Amino acid sequence: MTAHPESLNAVNIQPRGWCRRRADALLDFLGHMRRRWYLYLPVFAIWGFAYVRLFIDPTPRLPLLVNWTPSLPYHVALMQYQHPAVQRGDLIVFAFAGEAQEHYPGLRGQPFFKQVRGVPGDIVTVSERTVFVNGEAVGLAKPRAFDGHPLAPIAPTVIPPGHFYVQGIGPHSFDSRYAESGLVRAEQVVGIVVPIF
Repeated sequence: MTAHPESLNAVNIQPRGWCRRRADALLDFLGHMRRRWYLYLPVFAIWGFAYVRLFIDPTPRLPLLVNWTPSLPYHVALMQYQHPAVQRGDLIVFAFAGEAQEHYPGLRGQPFFKQVRGVPGDIVTVSERTVFVNGEAVGLAKPRAFDGHPLAPIAPTVIPPGHFYVQGIGPHSFDSRYAESGLVRAEQVVGIVVPIF
């Protein structure tokens, strides 16, 4: 059975019409973007900033920080790049370098915002997944991450020189409670943070 020539033409013309409509829609959208460039410029700037932070250099370069996570009760803070020695209770930003980056490569070098709960010489112990620093309970280590990946509590240790035990206040904070995060080395610290609100 052969197709009628007119039906072949209809089949051939339809995709060309669809492509033309799509091209016209794209040209209309580009024209809209050109006329309303001031609306799109911030969006592209934010996307570009996010791309740089994720794939090129995650180190915060501006002194004003925004905390998007519930790990600490502060949402906006100022970074002190030139700072005195880190002390217990300080809020710090550090570049993540824990074992979890093997399972979650996107964590490598990402800035984390935590509080220093243990300093060199402090004793870290664990009892039934509750973590203690110098005998004071500082948090419970969950058995699994949100995606089901198993989490091991930090191994009992004496915090060595040049290392810190850091922690968020929330029960879901990913911090030194976990072996996959571990202690923070002094060279990982980007700066001390002064909360604004």
